[in-house]
Amino acid sequence: MAKQIAALPIHWDKKGRPRILMVTSRERGRWIMPKGWTMDGKKDWQAAKIEALEEAGAVGFVSDQAIGAYHYKKRLDDGRSVRCRVTVYPMIVEKLKRRWKERKERKRHWFSLAKAAKLTDEPELTALLRELAKNPERLTELDDLRPAA
Repeated sequence: MAKQIAALPIHWDKKGRPRILMVTSRERGRWIMPKGWTMDGKKDWQAAKIEALEEAGAVGFVSDQAIGAYHYKKRLDDGRSVRCRVTVYPMIVEKLKRRWKERKERKRHWFSLAKAAKLTDEPELTALLRELAKNPERLTELDDLRPAA
């Protein structure tokens, strides 16, 4: 099983409701979390932070504690597929860049947790997002972990 990491970019709207930043996949345009392969010399949460910046232009605090994981089948360039375990690291987004590495390849959009859960194709990710929608205080606790700027 291959190992991947993902960022779960979060911010709170003006009414105090959590919103999740999703991006479209390059191949099929599906709504996904910014994710990728682990990186040599980087801790997994650091790699998740890099993926969020490259794929979504998101800048902020990434927790070193995973909030969950899910599995999916990744289609490789040669047509084969590999089963991946994706460890998800929550990210408190402080700003979005106007220009970022993959801006011409992806769209990005903020969604409620419930809407994000409906948009994902991975059942385990859907379950994680639904659980967070039912218990948003888990996300508020993360905001308290942010180091003072």
